[in-house]
Amino acid sequence: MSSRPSLRSCACQDFNRAELLRHAAAQAGRGLPSIEPGMPTPAGTGLSRRGFLLASAGLALSVYGAGRLLDPSKFEEGIALAAEASNAPVLVSVYLQGGIDSMSVLYPVGDPLYTQYRPVLGLPESAGPVFTEDPRLHWHPLAAPLAELHGEGKVSVLPAVGYSDPNQSHFTSRHFWEVGATQADLLTGWMGRYLDLTGTADNPLQGLCLDESLQPALATARMPVATVDTPSSYSFYASGVWGPPQSIMYDSFDALGQVGADSGDPAMIQSGQAALMSSTLRRQLLPFQPKSGEATPALPSGYPASADKFPARMAGIAQLLAAGLPLRCVSASTESVFDTHDNQTVALGAGLDEAAQTLYAFQRDLEARGLADRVLTLVWSEFGRRPQENASGGTDHGAAGCAFVMGARAAGKMIGEWPGLATGLDALGNVRATADFRSLYCSLLEQWLGHEAAPIVPGAATLGRVPVVA
Repeated sequence: MSSRPSLRSCACQDFNRAELLRHAAAQAGRGLPSIEPGMPTPAGTGLSRRGFLLASAGLALSVYGAGRLLDPSKFEEGIALAAEASNAPVLVSVYLQGGIDSMSVLYPVGDPLYTQYRPVLGLPESAGPVFTEDPRLHWHPLAAPLAELHGEGKVSVLPAVGYSDPNQSHFTSRHFWEVGATQADLLTGWMGRYLDLTGTADNPLQGLCLDESLQPALATARMPVATVDTPSSYSFYASGVWGPPQSIMYDSFDALGQVGADSGDPAMIQSGQAALMSSTLRRQLLPFQPKSGEATPALPSGYPASADKFPARMAGIAQLLAAGLPLRCVSASTESVFDTHDNQTVALGAGLDEAAQTLYAFQRDLEARGLADRVLTLVWSEFGRRPQENASGGTDHGAAGCAFVMGARAAGKMIGEWPGLATGLDALGNVRATADFRSLYCSLLEQWLGHEAAPIVPGAATLGRVPVVA
């Protein structure tokens, strides 16, 4: 499989340039293309990167760190130790690439200006279910899985989230969301700064990115964090062993491990525990290994079949948590690009359908595995789109957009409000934010992760808090 970035072609040159610059920044040691005047340097630029095989879990990791990275054996020990206390809350960040059109995800059919602004793209009132907390809004029919979870109290909805003086550049606005501030000079991500304060130097899985390179929100200054591509890249093997001897070796792991664990000898106990852990993880990771004749393994029930990696990566997060690996902050992003300047109906529909089905399947997967009380999922995009459709059947860069907090422990209530088209637009005709993403971050840090926001989010003392946890 190619290691090239999986970038989707997009008509917006700002988006394409932003993605290429960020990918180059994440490839440590390869240099950074010229940043145009006014563009912030991506968080994580300059982090060193090394590849490791985490033998006990069969994972091929890229580990990022600001300084000299530890010997791989230290990571094995640190991860095993952290796994013993693996009931900590987990925050998953899902990025909807390209600025999704929030006025399609939640369309304001009850607003008299809606059909005037969207004579072609406007959806009929009967198309999607009513958003129960504000009947002026309806869910896009392809967002029905999210509507179902919201009806169960498992999705909090921010219909107009953003920040003051919004920037309509993909590169800059996404940077603000990633660093947790409207500052261009920050080089660490907001989740990365949390891990710098609470993490350990021997557990790179504390911050895990399911991608080919590190997402800037996880960029740290001191602690190691890691990336892994997809669940199908997970492997479990012993060098030089295959065929029938390999099966015999696997079958012997439990028995040999138990002998060592019960021996009373410290060295034998350690090796025995390693064998038992390896055997357990091998069984847990088997569903992600291709069966005979398969190019890639089948996903667990409920996840949409797709050539994109997003469903497999979200399924992988649930699998890794079920395997007892000590994840704390996790990031992933859609491969679908929501930068819909033209032909929006087709482009948005395919991406939204896959994203909504995947998020729904992920939540149900966590519930089936008994992990739902440990995980909150933040779903965000860098901005929304303009209320008025353009002449190409699309929408251009706007200001406030939508975001969601999903999970069994989510408050399940609307945060902020839909401001309306008559009085809720700014001087440029874009939707005005009624919730600040930085307030959302402060609330997630304090109410979910249990850490004061002030050392992590600049200006936290001046920001409000919103209810994110039930």
